[in-house]
Amino acid sequence: MSFFREEFAVQWPAIRVRFGAGVRHDLVAEIKRLDCRRALILTTPEQVSVAEEFAVLCGDHVAGTFSRARMHTPVAISEEAASYAREIGADCLVAVGGGSTTGLGKAIALRTDLPQIVVPTTYAGSEATAILGQTEDGVKTTLTDARVQPEVILYDAELVRTLPIAMTVASALNAIAHAAEGLYAQNRTPLTSLMAVEGMRAFRDALPRVLANPDDLSARAETLYGAWLCGTVLGQVGMALHHKLCHTLGGSFDLPHAETHAVILPHAIAYNARAARDELRPLAELFGDDEPGMALHRFAGTVNAPMSLEDLGLKAGDLDHAADLAAKNPYWNPRLVERDAIRRLLQAAWSGDPPVA
Repeated sequence: MSFFREEFAVQWPAIRVRFGAGVRHDLVAEIKRLDCRRALILTTPEQVSVAEEFAVLCGDHVAGTFSRARMHTPVAISEEAASYAREIGADCLVAVGGGSTTGLGKAIALRTDLPQIVVPTTYAGSEATAILGQTEDGVKTTLTDARVQPEVILYDAELVRTLPIAMTVASALNAIAHAAEGLYAQNRTPLTSLMAVEGMRAFRDALPRVLANPDDLSARAETLYGAWLCGTVLGQVGMALHHKLCHTLGGSFDLPHAETHAVILPHAIAYNARAARDELRPLAELFGDDEPGMALHRFAGTVNAPMSLEDLGLKAGDLDHAADLAAKNPYWNPRLVERDAIRRLLQAAWSGDPPVA
Protein backbone atom coordinates (compact mmCIF):
# COMPACT_ATOMS: atom_id res chain seq x y z
CA MET A 1 0.00 0.00 0.00
CA SER A 2 1.06 3.60 -0.54
CA PHE A 3 1.64 5.94 2.40
CA PHE A 4 1.24 9.07 0.29
CA ARG A 5 -0.50 12.01 1.95
CA GLU A 6 -1.51 15.18 0.15
CA GLU A 7 -0.22 17.35 3.00
CA PHE A 8 2.63 16.69 5.40
CA ALA A 9 5.72 18.37 6.85
CA VAL A 10 9.12 16.81 7.59
CA GLN A 11 11.93 18.24 9.71
CA TRP A 12 14.87 15.98 10.52
CA PRO A 13 17.33 16.79 13.31
CA ALA A 14 21.06 16.68 12.61
CA ILE A 15 22.08 13.35 14.16
CA ARG A 16 25.16 11.30 13.33
CA VAL A 17 24.31 7.58 13.40
CA ARG A 18 26.86 4.78 13.04
CA PHE A 19 26.26 1.03 12.88
CA GLY A 20 28.91 -1.65 13.21
CA ALA A 21 30.16 -4.39 15.49
CA GLY A 22 32.94 -2.85 17.58
CA VAL A 23 32.10 0.74 16.62
CA ARG A 24 32.44 1.73 20.30
CA HIS A 25 36.20 1.53 19.83
CA ASP A 26 35.94 4.73 17.72
CA LEU A 27 34.54 6.63 20.70
CA VAL A 28 37.50 9.01 21.04
CA ALA A 29 37.20 9.95 17.38
CA GLU A 30 33.53 10.77 17.90
CA ILE A 31 34.34 12.87 20.97
CA LYS A 32 36.91 14.78 18.94
CA ARG A 33 34.38 15.32 16.11
CA LEU A 34 32.29 17.19 18.66
CA ASP A 35 35.39 19.27 19.51
CA CYS A 36 35.23 17.92 23.06
CA ARG A 37 37.88 16.65 25.47
CA ARG A 38 36.21 15.79 28.80
CA ALA A 39 33.47 13.16 28.60
CA LEU A 40 31.21 12.20 31.48
CA ILE A 41 30.27 8.53 31.13
CA LEU A 42 26.80 7.54 32.34
CA THR A 43 25.42 4.11 33.23
CA THR A 44 23.06 2.45 35.69
CA PRO A 45 24.35 0.99 38.99
CA GLU A 46 24.23 -2.47 37.42
CA GLN A 47 26.60 -1.35 34.66
CA VAL A 48 29.48 0.06 36.70
CA SER A 49 31.87 -2.32 34.94
CA VAL A 50 30.64 -0.96 31.60
CA ALA A 51 31.40 2.56 32.77
CA GLU A 52 34.90 1.42 33.68
CA GLU A 53 35.34 -0.20 30.25
CA PHE A 54 34.28 3.00 28.50
CA ALA A 55 36.55 5.08 30.71
CA VAL A 56 39.42 2.98 29.36
CA LEU A 57 38.15 3.46 25.79
CA CYS A 58 38.08 7.24 26.33
CA GLY A 59 41.60 7.33 27.79
CA ASP A 60 42.61 10.89 28.62
CA HIS A 61 39.29 12.14 27.20
CA VAL A 62 37.30 10.97 30.25
CA ALA A 63 36.37 13.48 32.96
CA GLY A 64 34.46 11.08 35.20
CA THR A 65 31.71 8.49 35.51
CA PHE A 66 28.23 8.63 37.01
CA SER A 67 26.50 5.26 37.47
CA ARG A 68 23.22 6.15 39.15
CA ALA A 69 20.81 6.28 36.21
CA ARG A 70 17.39 5.00 37.24
CA MET A 71 14.21 3.94 35.50
CA HIS A 72 11.76 6.77 34.71
CA THR A 73 14.52 9.41 35.19
CA PRO A 74 13.88 10.79 38.71
CA VAL A 75 14.40 14.55 38.76
CA ALA A 76 16.45 14.46 41.97
CA ILE A 77 19.08 12.19 40.40
CA SER A 78 19.16 14.31 37.23
CA GLU A 79 19.84 17.44 39.28
CA GLU A 80 22.64 15.70 41.15
CA ALA A 81 24.18 14.41 37.91
CA ALA A 82 24.02 17.83 36.25
CA SER A 83 25.77 19.38 39.25
CA TYR A 84 28.46 16.71 39.06
CA ALA A 85 28.96 17.37 35.33
CA ARG A 86 29.54 21.05 36.05
CA GLU A 87 31.82 20.27 38.98
CA ILE A 88 34.19 18.09 36.94
CA GLY A 89 34.14 20.37 33.90
CA ALA A 90 32.62 17.83 31.53
CA ASP A 91 32.14 19.12 27.98
CA CYS A 92 30.17 16.15 26.61
CA LEU A 93 28.16 13.15 27.78
CA VAL A 94 28.55 9.49 26.84
CA ALA A 95 25.43 7.52 27.83
CA VAL A 96 25.91 3.75 27.65
CA GLY A 97 22.84 1.63 28.29
CA GLY A 98 19.11 1.55 27.74
CA GLY A 99 16.32 4.04 28.22
CA SER A 100 17.22 4.83 31.84
CA THR A 101 20.76 5.93 31.00
CA THR A 102 19.70 7.70 27.81
CA GLY A 103 17.06 9.54 29.83
CA LEU A 104 19.63 10.66 32.38
CA GLY A 105 21.89 11.96 29.61
CA LYS A 106 19.01 13.92 28.14
CA ALA A 107 18.07 15.33 31.55
CA ILE A 108 21.65 16.53 32.08
CA ALA A 109 21.74 18.03 28.59
CA LEU A 110 18.49 19.89 29.28
CA ARG A 111 20.15 21.53 32.28
CA THR A 112 23.63 22.06 30.84
CA ASP A 113 23.26 21.97 27.02
CA LEU A 114 26.17 19.51 26.80
CA PRO A 115 26.37 17.43 23.58
CA GLN A 116 25.54 13.74 23.89
CA ILE A 117 26.91 10.50 22.47
CA VAL A 118 24.58 7.57 23.12
CA VAL A 119 25.70 3.93 22.91
CA PRO A 120 22.51 1.85 23.25
CA THR A 121 22.58 -1.56 24.91
CA THR A 122 18.83 -2.18 24.52
CA TYR A 123 16.23 -1.39 21.86
CA ALA A 124 14.51 1.49 23.70
CA GLY A 125 14.89 3.86 20.74
CA SER A 126 14.70 7.01 22.85
CA GLU A 127 18.21 7.92 21.72
CA ALA A 128 16.70 8.88 18.35
CA THR A 129 14.32 11.45 19.84
CA ALA A 130 14.20 14.89 21.40
CA ILE A 131 11.73 13.57 23.99
CA LEU A 132 12.48 13.33 27.70
CA GLY A 133 10.29 11.66 30.31
CA GLN A 134 10.95 12.64 33.95
CA THR A 135 9.41 11.54 37.22
CA GLU A 136 8.87 13.67 40.31
CA ASP A 137 6.55 13.08 43.26
CA GLY A 138 5.19 9.92 41.63
CA VAL A 139 4.14 11.67 38.41
CA LYS A 140 5.86 11.13 35.06
CA THR A 141 5.76 13.98 32.57
CA THR A 142 7.27 14.32 29.11
CA LEU A 143 8.71 17.23 27.19
CA THR A 144 10.15 17.78 23.74
CA ASP A 145 13.18 20.05 23.47
CA ALA A 146 15.98 20.26 20.91
CA ARG A 147 18.52 20.40 23.74
CA VAL A 148 17.81 16.79 24.71
CA GLN A 149 18.32 15.38 21.21
CA PRO A 150 21.59 13.35 21.20
CA GLU A 151 24.09 14.44 18.59
CA VAL A 152 25.70 11.01 18.00
CA ILE A 153 24.37 7.44 18.24
CA LEU A 154 26.69 4.44 18.04
CA TYR A 155 24.91 1.12 17.43
CA ASP A 156 27.32 -1.69 18.31
CA ALA A 157 25.84 -5.18 17.97
CA GLU A 158 28.52 -6.61 20.28
CA LEU A 159 26.97 -4.66 23.16
CA VAL A 160 23.53 -6.25 22.82
CA ARG A 161 24.83 -9.78 22.25
CA THR A 162 24.79 -10.39 26.02
CA LEU A 163 21.47 -8.65 26.64
CA PRO A 164 19.40 -11.19 28.60
CA ILE A 165 16.68 -12.83 26.53
CA ALA A 166 13.84 -11.56 28.74
CA MET A 167 15.03 -7.96 28.39
CA THR A 168 15.71 -8.49 24.68
CA VAL A 169 12.08 -9.43 24.13
CA ALA A 170 10.55 -6.72 26.33
CA SER A 171 12.77 -4.05 24.83
CA ALA A 172 11.89 -5.18 21.30
CA LEU A 173 8.16 -4.90 22.01
CA ASN A 174 8.82 -1.46 23.49
CA ALA A 175 10.41 -0.42 20.19
CA ILE A 176 7.62 -1.95 18.11
CA ALA A 177 5.16 0.15 20.11
CA HIS A 178 6.75 3.35 18.78
CA ALA A 179 6.24 2.20 15.21
CA ALA A 180 2.74 0.84 15.79
CA GLU A 181 1.47 4.13 17.19
CA GLY A 182 3.35 5.99 14.49
CA LEU A 183 1.15 4.38 11.84
CA TYR A 184 -1.92 6.28 13.00
CA ALA A 185 -0.22 9.38 14.40
CA GLN A 186 -2.00 12.61 13.61
CA ASN A 187 1.18 14.12 12.12
CA ARG A 188 2.52 10.98 10.40
CA THR A 189 4.31 11.36 7.07
CA PRO A 190 5.02 8.91 4.24
CA LEU A 191 8.57 8.60 5.55
CA THR A 192 7.58 7.82 9.14
CA SER A 193 5.10 5.21 7.95
CA LEU A 194 7.74 3.57 5.75
CA MET A 195 10.21 3.56 8.64
CA ALA A 196 7.59 2.17 11.01
CA VAL A 197 6.83 -0.78 8.77
CA GLU A 198 10.50 -1.51 8.08
CA GLY A 199 11.35 -1.24 11.77
CA MET A 200 8.63 -3.71 12.75
CA ARG A 201 9.67 -6.03 9.94
CA ALA A 202 13.24 -6.04 11.22
CA PHE A 203 12.05 -7.17 14.66
CA ARG A 204 9.60 -9.70 13.26
CA ASP A 205 12.38 -11.35 11.24
CA ALA A 206 15.38 -10.94 13.54
CA LEU A 207 13.95 -11.44 17.03
CA PRO A 208 13.19 -15.17 16.57
CA ARG A 209 16.75 -15.61 15.26
CA VAL A 210 18.13 -13.88 18.37
CA LEU A 211 16.06 -16.17 20.60
CA ALA A 212 17.40 -19.20 18.75
CA ASN A 213 21.00 -17.96 19.01
CA PRO A 214 21.63 -14.91 21.22
CA ASP A 215 25.24 -14.73 19.94
CA ASP A 216 24.08 -14.20 16.32
CA LEU A 217 25.67 -10.80 15.63
CA SER A 218 23.85 -10.40 12.32
CA ALA A 219 20.47 -10.90 14.00
CA ARG A 220 21.44 -8.60 16.86
CA ALA A 221 22.52 -5.94 14.35
CA GLU A 222 19.17 -6.18 12.58
CA THR A 223 17.31 -5.70 15.85
CA LEU A 224 19.36 -2.55 16.48
CA TYR A 225 18.43 -1.42 12.98
CA GLY A 226 14.78 -1.95 13.90
CA ALA A 227 15.26 -0.03 17.15
CA TRP A 228 16.76 2.94 15.31
CA LEU A 229 13.90 3.03 12.78
CA CYS A 230 11.20 2.69 15.43
CA GLY A 231 12.89 5.25 17.66
CA THR A 232 13.16 7.70 14.77
CA VAL A 233 9.41 7.35 14.22
CA LEU A 234 8.88 8.13 17.91
CA GLY A 235 10.95 11.28 17.52
CA GLN A 236 9.07 12.49 14.45
CA VAL A 237 5.40 12.04 15.33
CA GLY A 238 3.09 12.28 18.30
CA MET A 239 2.22 9.22 20.32
CA ALA A 240 -1.22 8.39 21.72
CA LEU A 241 -3.03 5.98 24.04
CA HIS A 242 -0.38 3.28 24.31
CA HIS A 243 2.36 5.62 25.47
CA LYS A 244 0.00 7.55 27.74
CA LEU A 245 -0.98 4.32 29.51
CA CYS A 246 2.62 3.18 29.86
CA HIS A 247 3.74 6.52 31.29
CA THR A 248 0.86 6.41 33.75
CA LEU A 249 1.66 2.89 34.88
CA GLY A 250 5.40 3.48 35.03
CA GLY A 251 5.42 6.88 36.68
CA SER A 252 2.58 6.35 39.15
CA PHE A 253 3.02 2.66 40.03
CA ASP A 254 6.77 2.23 39.33
CA LEU A 255 6.28 -0.62 36.88
CA PRO A 256 9.27 -1.62 34.72
CA HIS A 257 9.34 0.42 31.53
CA ALA A 258 9.97 -2.06 28.71
CA GLU A 259 7.89 -4.85 30.25
CA THR A 260 4.93 -2.49 30.68
CA HIS A 261 5.12 -1.51 27.02
CA ALA A 262 5.22 -5.18 26.05
CA VAL A 263 2.09 -6.00 28.06
CA ILE A 264 0.04 -2.95 27.06
CA LEU A 265 0.86 -2.88 23.32
CA PRO A 266 -1.64 -5.48 21.98
CA HIS A 267 -4.41 -4.03 24.12
CA ALA A 268 -3.87 -0.40 23.15
CA ILE A 269 -3.63 -1.30 19.46
CA ALA A 270 -6.82 -3.38 19.67
CA TYR A 271 -8.56 -0.42 21.32
CA ASN A 272 -7.51 1.98 18.55
CA ALA A 273 -8.01 -0.45 15.67
CA ARG A 274 -11.73 0.34 15.77
CA ALA A 275 -10.92 3.88 14.60
CA ALA A 276 -7.66 3.28 12.67
CA ARG A 277 -8.10 -0.08 10.93
CA ASP A 278 -6.81 1.14 7.56
CA GLU A 279 -3.74 2.76 9.12
CA LEU A 280 -2.96 -0.41 11.08
CA ARG A 281 -3.42 -2.78 8.15
CA PRO A 282 0.35 -2.95 7.40
CA LEU A 283 0.92 -4.10 11.00
CA ALA A 284 -1.77 -6.76 10.72
CA GLU A 285 -0.24 -8.00 7.47
CA LEU A 286 3.28 -8.07 8.93
CA PHE A 287 2.25 -10.18 11.91
CA GLY A 288 -0.31 -12.32 10.13
CA ASP A 289 -3.74 -11.59 11.58
CA ASP A 290 -6.65 -9.45 10.39
CA GLU A 291 -6.97 -8.00 13.88
CA PRO A 292 -3.87 -5.89 14.67
CA GLY A 293 -4.20 -6.31 18.43
CA MET A 294 -4.47 -10.08 18.17
CA ALA A 295 -1.59 -10.10 15.70
CA LEU A 296 0.66 -8.50 18.30
CA HIS A 297 -0.76 -10.66 21.10
CA ARG A 298 0.11 -13.83 19.20
CA PHE A 299 3.56 -12.56 18.24
CA ALA A 300 4.21 -11.66 21.88
CA GLY A 301 3.25 -15.19 22.86
CA THR A 302 5.61 -16.77 20.32
CA VAL A 303 8.58 -14.81 21.74
CA ASN A 304 7.59 -15.35 25.39
CA ALA A 305 6.99 -11.66 26.07
CA PRO A 306 5.47 -10.47 29.35
CA MET A 307 1.69 -10.73 29.07
CA SER A 308 0.25 -9.62 32.43
CA LEU A 309 0.38 -6.44 34.50
CA GLU A 310 -0.24 -8.58 37.57
CA ASP A 311 3.06 -10.35 36.90
CA LEU A 312 4.77 -6.94 36.82
CA GLY A 313 3.52 -6.13 40.31
CA LEU A 314 0.40 -4.03 39.67
CA LYS A 315 -2.29 -4.71 42.26
CA ALA A 316 -5.89 -5.32 41.22
CA GLY A 317 -6.90 -2.50 43.52
CA ASP A 318 -4.82 -0.06 41.47
CA LEU A 319 -6.72 -0.60 38.22
CA ASP A 320 -9.46 1.94 38.92
CA HIS A 321 -6.94 4.62 39.85
CA ALA A 322 -4.84 3.83 36.76
CA ALA A 323 -7.92 4.18 34.53
CA ASP A 324 -8.76 7.50 36.18
CA LEU A 325 -5.24 8.82 35.60
CA ALA A 326 -5.11 7.63 31.98
CA ALA A 327 -8.37 9.40 31.14
CA LYS A 328 -7.76 12.47 33.28
CA ASN A 329 -6.10 14.89 30.87
CA PRO A 330 -7.38 15.14 27.28
CA TYR A 331 -4.95 14.13 24.54
CA TRP A 332 -5.24 13.24 20.88
CA ASN A 333 -6.05 9.62 20.08
CA PRO A 334 -7.70 8.14 16.98
CA ARG A 335 -10.49 6.77 19.18
CA LEU A 336 -12.13 8.74 21.97
CA VAL A 337 -10.50 7.90 25.29
CA GLU A 338 -13.34 6.64 27.48
CA ARG A 339 -12.63 5.88 31.09
CA ASP A 340 -14.79 2.73 31.33
CA ALA A 341 -13.35 1.31 28.11
CA ILE A 342 -9.82 2.00 29.38
CA ARG A 343 -10.72 0.21 32.60
CA ARG A 344 -11.75 -2.88 30.59
CA LEU A 345 -8.52 -2.65 28.59
CA LEU A 346 -6.47 -2.54 31.78
CA GLN A 347 -8.39 -5.47 33.26
CA ALA A 348 -7.53 -7.66 30.26
CA ALA A 349 -3.91 -6.53 30.39
CA TRP A 350 -3.73 -7.19 34.12
CA SER A 351 -5.12 -10.70 33.71
CA GLY A 352 -3.03 -11.52 30.65
CA ASP A 353 -6.15 -12.14 28.56
CA PRO A 354 -6.38 -11.54 24.79
CA PRO A 355 -7.09 -7.91 23.92
CA VAL A 356 -10.65 -6.68 23.72
CA ALA A 357 -11.83 -3.93 21.40
